[in-house]
Amino acid sequence: MSIRYAVGLPNVGGFGDPRLLVELAVLAEESGWDGVYLWDHVLYHDPAWPVANPTVTASAIAAVTRRIRLIVMHVLPRRRAHVVARESVTLDTLSGGRLTLAAAIGSMDQEYAGFGESPSLPVRGAALDSALKDLDLLWTGEPVIVSRGSEPVRMTPAPVQRPRIPIWCGGRWPNRAPLRRAARYDGALPTFIDQRRRVVPVSEFADASSFIASARDGGLDGFDIALEGSSDPGAAAATAAPYLMSGLTWWVEALGWWRTPDPANAIAHARTRITASP
Repeated sequence: MSIRYAVGLPNVGGFGDPRLLVELAVLAEESGWDGVYLWDHVLYHDPAWPVANPTVTASAIAAVTRRIRLIVMHVLPRRRAHVVARESVTLDTLSGGRLTLAAAIGSMDQEYAGFGESPSLPVRGAALDSALKDLDLLWTGEPVIVSRGSEPVRMTPAPVQRPRIPIWCGGRWPNRAPLRRAARYDGALPTFIDQRRRVVPVSEFADASSFIASARDGGLDGFDIALEGSSDPGAAAATAAPYLMSGLTWWVEALGWWRTPDPANAIAHARTRITASP
């Protein structure tokens, strides 16, 4: 078993410029990283902050890179599943099969309530489950009846990746439901309390991965688990290594304004860290 390394890029604030995100993704590919992870927001806590659309940004990245994997978060309960199905297959085709679709219910109630949608967590969880089932059906390229559908529909082409575009599900540990959902798909991106201000203990990560393994018939074989964290330049491999025996397959180097005492230098810090390679 080995670990792959991605750079995690916010799509808000100073990082809310899609041109910057494309530049950083190209730099990541040139510097030996294996993937780039993009957030998904339509609003942010500071309403003055710019926000970039992750799907459009990922498409631009796909067009100017050749190797790096595109791990794109989708807050599916506030999206139309059939539109995501069409966008994701187009992006998978454009990238030559390099897309991983990360799915979650989202962290901001305002992104629902502000647009007249229910922010209820149970409602969002049910909508996420429904959307994931519909994506799985629509990606087959065969005639299917989706949730709330009354007649068969067929969306072609199918994704480049078979049997489907890999789906990772996010969720805050120790909540069980999100990781139980992840166990039904291809990977998990668990988050932990105060993760940006502390190093996640290996034991805490191991508890989450053990729970996922217990929810899967095949354990963790063929399953990805990603962890966001921070490492010194050139030291991602050493920082991630202790989590390897607990099932870690992807280390996501979380880059953002919290990584430096001077948030104004966050972008310069991100460039420096990316250039230093895993």
